[in-house]
Amino acid sequence: MARLKKIFLDESEMPKQWYNLAPDLLTPMNPPLGPDGKPVTPEALAPVFPMNLIEQEVSQERWIDIPEEVRQILMQWRPSPLIRAYELEEALGTPAKIYYKNESVSPAGSHKPNTAVPQAWYNKQFGIKKLTTETGAGQWGSALSYACAQIGGIECKVFMVRVSFEQKPFRKIMMQTWGGQCVSSPSMETQAGRDILAQFPDTPGSLGIAISEAVEAAVTDPTGQTRYALGSVLNT
Repeated sequence: MARLKKIFLDESEMPKQWYNLAPDLLTPMNPPLGPDGKPVTPEALAPVFPMNLIEQEVSQERWIDIPEEVRQILMQWRPSPLIRAYELEEALGTPAKIYYKNESVSPAGSHKPNTAVPQAWYNKQFGIKKLTTETGAGQWGSALSYACAQIGGIECKVFMVRVSFEQKPFRKIMMQTWGGQCVSSPSMETQAGRDILAQFPDTPGSLGIAISEAVEAAVTDPTGQTRYALGSVLNT
């Protein structure tokens, strides 16, 4: 008898709410700390992230409604198939049943558009015209470029770690295809990039450098219409 490997949900079963884990933690998470060692306030984060996303980050609501426009975009590839990993179970010799979600079915080829699309949507609702971000291997930069193209009316600028920028042209092409501007980091476009290049002209770059450039580019926009989008770490 053939073994069932894939489980598919119908589009009508797409969730209409996100589950926020924070209210159910037995011990609350420690707040992020600023350069002064003190907890970062929402006001301090405002130049970097839109307030509607900051409110979600600190929310104690267990369920947060997913905007319908976001659901419709996510429905291009979701619900993604649930796969039973029979071969891994056998290799491990475990009686446990192991499943994984196949997120490679998204247009960007990873799970990352699942957060990129909502972030782009909330930024646009807040009146933001441009997003900056960093990317290492290029997956997150591709995801955010795709998200901005789907939402429309919002630019995307990606600072890509130099060594990946040179080694992974396919990801750079993906970003450009979706309208994203991909810049090798460190670059001459920010003070952080210029300082690093002056001291280490042959640096391969790093994710930390790219983050510094993306944040600087966002907070120094004189129009106040640029924000930074983060691919991990935060709840959003």
